[in-house]
Amino acid sequence: MSVQIIKKDGQQVFAVLPIDEYQALLEKAEMLDNVAAYDQAKTELTSHSDEIVPAKMVEAILAGKNPVRIWRKHRGLSQVELAELAGISQAYLAQIENGKREGTLATYKAIADALSVDLDDLVE
Repeated sequence: MSVQIIKKDGQQVFAVLPIDEYQALLEKAEMLDNVAAYDQAKTELTSHSDEIVPAKMVEAILAGKNPVRIWRKHRGLSQVELAELAGISQAYLAQIENGKREGTLATYKAIADALSVDLDDLVE
């Protein structure tokens, strides 16, 4: 690497290098950032602080399907089981899933807790 050092008052203040060497350094720095991001994501996944969901779930929610129903089915729960865990009636849960009734914030929070998801995963 050919670097020219510029000094001011006896202190090194600038390093001048050819552009191709500078670009190579930038690429290496970007690669290190990518490796660090990968390592962080891997750590989060192994610590279970983040959950991977199937693409079909994401696509269904983005297509407007009810997220409560999608998450309930993903967790392998029946409406009766989820309603019991959330402390609501099965009929109320069915109405929420069918879009015939809006749940209260407290109800959605109870459902989110029962499904082990964030409230944001169920409501916009």
